[in-house]
Amino acid sequence: MNSTRTGAAALLSTALFITLSPSAMSDTHHDKGGDEHALTQSFNYQGKPATQATIEANRKFAKTLDFSNQDGFKQTRNNLIAKFDAKTADILWNDYRFLEQDAPDSVNPSLWRQGQVNHEAAGLYRVTDGIYQIRGTDLANMSLIRGDSGWILLDPLTSLETAKASLEFALKHLPEGNDLPVVAMIYSHSHGDHFGGAKGVQALFPEVKVYGSKNITKEIVDENVLAGNAMTRRVSYQYGTVLPIGATGIVDAALSNGLTPGTVSYIKPIETNHNADIESWKIDGIEFIFMDASGTEATSEAVAYLPKFNAIWGAELTYKGMHNVYTLRGAKTRDALKWSKTINRVIHEFGGDAEILFTAHSAPIWGNRELTQFLKLQRDNYGFVHNQSLRLANNGVVMQDIGWEIQKLLPETIQKAWHTNGYHGTYSHNARAVYNLYLGYFDMNPANLNPLPTKAEAVKFVEYMGGKQAVLDKAKADFDQGEYHFVATVLNKVVTADPDFAPARALLADTFEQLGYQSEAAGWRNVYLSGAFELRNGIQKTRIKTNSPDLLGEMEVGALLDYLAVRVDATVAQHLSFSLNLVLTDLEETYFVEMSNGNLNNIKVAKPQQADATLTLSKPALFALNLGLATLPELIKGGKAKLDGDAEVLTKLNRSLTEMNDSFAIVPSTNTL
Repeated sequence: MNSTRTGAAALLSTALFITLSPSAMSDTHHDKGGDEHALTQSFNYQGKPATQATIEANRKFAKTLDFSNQDGFKQTRNNLIAKFDAKTADILWNDYRFLEQDAPDSVNPSLWRQGQVNHEAAGLYRVTDGIYQIRGTDLANMSLIRGDSGWILLDPLTSLETAKASLEFALKHLPEGNDLPVVAMIYSHSHGDHFGGAKGVQALFPEVKVYGSKNITKEIVDENVLAGNAMTRRVSYQYGTVLPIGATGIVDAALSNGLTPGTVSYIKPIETNHNADIESWKIDGIEFIFMDASGTEATSEAVAYLPKFNAIWGAELTYKGMHNVYTLRGAKTRDALKWSKTINRVIHEFGGDAEILFTAHSAPIWGNRELTQFLKLQRDNYGFVHNQSLRLANNGVVMQDIGWEIQKLLPETIQKAWHTNGYHGTYSHNARAVYNLYLGYFDMNPANLNPLPTKAEAVKFVEYMGGKQAVLDKAKADFDQGEYHFVATVLNKVVTADPDFAPARALLADTFEQLGYQSEAAGWRNVYLSGAFELRNGIQKTRIKTNSPDLLGEMEVGALLDYLAVRVDATVAQHLSFSLNLVLTDLEETYFVEMSNGNLNNIKVAKPQQADATLTLSKPALFALNLGLATLPELIKGGKAKLDGDAEVLTKLNRSLTEMNDSFAIVPSTNTL
């Protein structure tokens, strides 16, 4: 396996983007002047050791943790039927064998333990008679339920290659019905690690029927598309896509050890919960009582109760950790109160009879008392974040402070429970998410109402502080004392003011690195270490594959036009007004598109309006045009498109559009791609 492959792929909640394996890295290395903080130029990348301050911080943190509680390990090991063979282990699991060692100084001990628990997932497991899971080949679990005529598969992982290999392994080792087909497949929600492998399953079983949560197709293709370019770049930091796997790089993906690259696919499903929040469906003889959980962890999501098995299918409403109320890559803030209330509803609707809770991540929980306690702690954790954040805000605590203050309020029962820890979400950034959801970014301090742009502000800060060398000298002293948070703040000002000041860049990189080594959250660690990497090596090209045809083919035309509007340069477009009818022959839909006052508008209309031009074509032809797979003259010549009226309209549109920079600087940079 390629040890530099990212262990947690750059997966957006839309799953339109997934990282590829990092390319081979060069071995060049240049050391500048023997300075211990010199910038490294090596792409055969290895981070620096933990400082004494970080070692002490991690040891102190370890003393707050209950390592005697081994429940997570026991539950993950329970009911193993078949451990991965060499081929299946090589998909992902072998990349994380280093977790079998004791925690190194360069990793927060709680995050290391989470990685170890996740690494216990290594094969095919029995949940109960008739329900089985493959765990350890991808970010999510693949679950199999025995129906009347075959298997019902829950969540076909991220890529068709991994899904196919995982399913083949399961069918080889299932203790019952391993000669039966997969007759149905259910997507629990609208994130790509839960549907992207669909066509890998279909390749083995072409007649498989597919089901999904309410509005899943629309949410998959619409959510975050408008900000997709910025989100893609940010994803490279949250998931550390340029970092190596190992003790000074990626150590875990919080939900599992990692996520494998490959081909994201999609099959449009039959959607549940359109008529009611709770609906009963019979799928191959098995009753699923689906509960709509949309608006919690995902914009489209459903959990279910399976009466035959006395089992709750929890989707990703819970896992053994705290999830993101705000995700660092950027997305609309989730509603922590709704999340808490939805878990509470699961307890009251299904918890009385259930003996098993199995989910899309982490191992199952067996026993009514145990799963009820687990769900109550999960419920109360999101409720705690919501309610205490607002209590603090209502007492004047501002966004910059609220993440620090909420950590002082943690009840001991929550603090001691491993499955409430902030491996994915954190109390700090989730509290700020609650603040932002209700009160926005502004704290009402007039000084923060309209600050200078970041560059101009940084220049003045450095000037006021006596110049960059004076700041650097003080920062070196604070670094040696382990004062990394303020060193990061002040050196960011220096490097923003002068990105070419190499000593400050080097020390800032070292500072980010130590903050990463101390972080309990996988995302925080990756953000800090990615910042250090790019300060040392410059901006790296985002390693992603975009525009999966399966997904883009389901995108509404109006959403595509909205996305084009985001790409318009208003300073150019203000001089290029036009109107256009866009007629989609296969959909029997018409959109009236108008450029006016530098803004591109669209509206779906019943029939063509009076316009400068009319473009008639099919939806596939429109998307081929948008993706650059065909030109308009080619489509017209082939009889796949017709343009009536002023042909200059499309020229005006093209002149107005800009290409987005997918490698913009996040930390102050001296290079661009």
